[in-house]
Amino acid sequence: MFKVINREAGREKRHWRIRKRVNGTVERPRLSLHRSHQNIYLQLIDDIEQKTLASFSTQSKEFKGVYSKGGNIEAAKKLGELAAKAFKSKGYECIVFDRGGYLYHGRVKALADALRAGGLQF
Repeated sequence: MFKVINREAGREKRHWRIRKRVNGTVERPRLSLHRSHQNIYLQLIDDIEQKTLASFSTQSKEFKGVYSKGGNIEAAKKLGELAAKAFKSKGYECIVFDRGGYLYHGRVKALADALRAGGLQF
């Protein structure tokens, strides 16, 4: 018989293991990442107050004006650059990166490198 592998359930387990240790504050908010096949979504979250401080995605107007596709490595790099500018303009320099249970390669790594190049520290 064939064994069915539920990859989404595995990702959710990894995400909850990560979330036990990663917390965001007002001074150092958590950057939560979610990726789908066609888009990437980012949120800056203060876990103490349970508030979303800022959000950015490949579906936002700022991103659509620069780049049309949203689900590849080049889009992740562009999103990282634009998000770093937006988050720094709101006064956030240091963040905690929450990769959401996704493996740190491909789009996730490209996004993280672009955020670091944009001046965010994590």
